[in-house]
Amino acid sequence: MGEYKKYWWGLIAILVVTFSLLGWGGVEIYRTAPPIPDKFVDNSGQTLLTKDDILDGQSAWQRTGGQQLGSVLGHGAYQAPDWTADWLHRELVAWRDIRANELYGTDFESATEDQQAVLNAQLKKEYRTSAVDSNNTVVLSDTRIAAINQVAPYYIGLYGDDPELQTSRESFAMKNNTITSLEAREKLTNFFFWTTWVASAERPGTTATYTNNWPPEPLIDNVPTTENIFWSVASVVFLIAGVGLLIWGWAFLRREETDTKLVTPDADPLTKIALTPSQKALAKYGFLVVALFVAQVFIGGFVAHYTVEGQEFYGIPVSDFLPYSLVRTWHIQSALFWIATAFLMAGLFLTPIINGGKDPKFQKLGVDILWVALIIVCVGSFASQYFSIAEIMPAKYNFWFGHQGYEYIDLGRFWQILKWVGILIWLVLMTRGVLPALKQKGDNNLLAIFFASVVCVGLFYGSGLFYGERTHLTIMEYWRWWVVHLWVEGFFEVFATVSLAFIFYNLGLVNKKVATASSIASAGLFLLGGVPGTFHHLYFSGTTTPVMAIGASFSALEVVPLVVLGYEGYEHWSMQHKSPWMQKLKWPIMCFVAVAFWNMLGAGVFGFMINPPVSLFYLQGLNTTAVHAHAALFGVYGFLALGFVLLVMRYIRADYVFDEKLIKTGFWSLNAGLMLMIATSLLPIGVYQVFASVNEGLWYARSEGFMQQDFLQTLRWIRTGGDLVLIFGAVCVAIQVVKLVFAKPSSSNYKPSSPVND
Repeated sequence: MGEYKKYWWGLIAILVVTFSLLGWGGVEIYRTAPPIPDKFVDNSGQTLLTKDDILDGQSAWQRTGGQQLGSVLGHGAYQAPDWTADWLHRELVAWRDIRANELYGTDFESATEDQQAVLNAQLKKEYRTSAVDSNNTVVLSDTRIAAINQVAPYYIGLYGDDPELQTSRESFAMKNNTITSLEAREKLTNFFFWTTWVASAERPGTTATYTNNWPPEPLIDNVPTTENIFWSVASVVFLIAGVGLLIWGWAFLRREETDTKLVTPDADPLTKIALTPSQKALAKYGFLVVALFVAQVFIGGFVAHYTVEGQEFYGIPVSDFLPYSLVRTWHIQSALFWIATAFLMAGLFLTPIINGGKDPKFQKLGVDILWVALIIVCVGSFASQYFSIAEIMPAKYNFWFGHQGYEYIDLGRFWQILKWVGILIWLVLMTRGVLPALKQKGDNNLLAIFFASVVCVGLFYGSGLFYGERTHLTIMEYWRWWVVHLWVEGFFEVFATVSLAFIFYNLGLVNKKVATASSIASAGLFLLGGVPGTFHHLYFSGTTTPVMAIGASFSALEVVPLVVLGYEGYEHWSMQHKSPWMQKLKWPIMCFVAVAFWNMLGAGVFGFMINPPVSLFYLQGLNTTAVHAHAALFGVYGFLALGFVLLVMRYIRADYVFDEKLIKTGFWSLNAGLMLMIATSLLPIGVYQVFASVNEGLWYARSEGFMQQDFLQTLRWIRTGGDLVLIFGAVCVAIQVVKLVFAKPSSSNYKPSSPVND
């Protein structure tokens, strides 16, 4: 540890505290997950549906693409309704009409105000006090059973080919016969009903439902709880306090940095290292990255068009072959594949540099095998998802080989395991180069934090294997966000930060002491909010108030490090002017500048916009979530990945000169396209939905009648312009990388006298 002891102990303390909270919260989630009753029965004790019926429905839902077709408990796609909120409202309306006829011989709207008041009071009492008895059984009234029987046929017909619901399927971007089996559609309604019961029944000993009163539904007083408002205010206080403390502490740290003199080298130090066979082999990784990148943005444009022509592409009926749920799956999965591949590429490029300028034994073979493995997992999982959603694959094989149904972790379990094996191969390849360097004498603290981030990236993807096909939805969400939030937003963020510090140090642009201290401190700051901040995705997934409190408090701190990103962006931008040879690295550096900007806007502004519990209560599942997702995933990790690819390719093809016009056009088109997509469509639609969600409820903000208004249809058409600009930029950048891949290899052949990281 040496002179960095205080930084290391601070990081260790943060990890101990934050993972203790994450672990304790996990135990709490397992202990208090909403029950799946053994039986729902009528007043005579006759069984209506069982736990197995509900779990069979969950499996049927997974096979349709699950969260890629509408959403459940707020998690999933945005075009079709949130099925929980939609079913709940339909059932409540049906119950009132049925009960009004029972009591007054008329429907609810024709009843008097006094009669309506009585009916509303009975409605709220029946739904919110629906409880599990000592036999793990729920008794449903005859009125509620009649309401369920009135609502269920709508979903059975919607997921089938009922001609009366054809317009609705088009509005929701659903293919005809999403589920061909009538039995499976009936099972699906059991699962939808259970999520509705969870969202309307009060947790024993509290006055809030199992989902903390989500979704917003005025008919049964599903409004923000007192705890929701309290922890929302607290999160803002913690944010302000965190920003103040960061600026105060950062000022002192910067003072230490300004006291350190640094002479920029006259030539690029990395060009003095002969490329190793494994580094030369990384060119094909660059090709794979941009191939997947271009495929992803074209698929994204295709997905976006489904929001205006639900079953067609400019009049061509395509939904029966390439349904919305499938192409949206491919869109998200291809993004994860190309971004992850770029990160793996960056790490593999650094390994020989760390290892004294030489490859560990069989390193090139390992690099080649990993590249093939990535292609196999990508193509295999995509093909299997097609066979699953097309119902070609038998249902019993779906979870393992088809579609898990959970957003971002859609690939079947078999492919998920293979993907993790590939990441572990990368970890082994990295370890073989780093460990010998760690054994050398000298200051290895920067290398140690780099290696720690590599280990975490390698291992933590495996947390997505801790649930199964029939695992409780709330528990599954806990583990899913370990991957989507903790692995991606936590450890990938640390890996990227430390990798950049390591690269800039080896380029002679950053003092080693500063690089080491800032890397360890940054890791601590990211993980302080990032680890327990995982819970901010779980406010309304069936968790208790303590989970909300931890998530709101710590996730507010995730925004704190982003405050200084403007300065970080300027620092990166100014590096290209430190020495003439840095001009060759201008465009990788510009990508890192874009990362700083979009981190501030996408992760910071748009992230905190939906982060406080009272905000997310109304915004979850709206286009405001898509604003944050696009700005943060592509704006931050996408540009970071492209920066890594351009940087690595810059050294693999050191004699090549960037096509300035091509790369400049591509870079600015990507930024402009993303901004246009958000500013002209996603954000205005999301804001408009917020008013509907607050005034009427989530069911209305996601309903067919609301979303198909001419005004919103026009905004979705306008988005096409931004999509085309972004696609054009992606093609330009891809062409530039392809030119690099097939350019003549560098003639540089200098031999290093010692490891560059010494």
